[in-house]
Amino acid sequence: MADTNITKRALAAALKELMEHKAFEKISVSDICEACNMNRKSFYYHFKDKYDLVNWIFYSEFMPVIQCKEYETAWGLLDDLCRYFYKNRSFYRRTFAIEGQNSFSEYFRDIAASLIRDDLKNIFGEDKEIEFYVDFYADAYCIAVKRWLQKKDCVSADEFASLIKKCLVEVAESILKQRVKEEN
Repeated sequence: MADTNITKRALAAALKELMEHKAFEKISVSDICEACNMNRKSFYYHFKDKYDLVNWIFYSEFMPVIQCKEYETAWGLLDDLCRYFYKNRSFYRRTFAIEGQNSFSEYFRDIAASLIRDDLKNIFGEDKEIEFYVDFYADAYCIAVKRWLQKKDCVSADEFASLIKKCLVEVAESILKQRVKEEN
């Protein structure tokens, strides 16, 4: 198992380094293997393609951060996720720019949706439109993160997370006030 992770991490480091100087579309599996002195067979033993490697990087770097924590609220998870992306913004600025099937954007959107789904089920219960709500919030969050990281001088992770929280809380409070007015 340790050898597997060493190999995967070497391939990941090679891809990250290559992406600092070259567009993802122009990087081949051969380029990645050459950068870390491995053969293509080793690459394909661990990953089905370079998109799979990008997704593995996120999973292997971020998931251990959240698996060792118990979050009291989803806000803590949001904070950690934003900090992770900010710390690795050079890499994710480039990976979020990759479009199409198997892209990191699709992969991350699916992860965001699964995280959001649990919270929304607590809010909406068995509402038959829950998947609409999940799609709405997952899409909004993913696009916001992508836009944030694309800015050359993006705000800090804490400031970005704070803006998201303020946006959601202020809108919710406004809707609640409006509902109370309508009931009176």
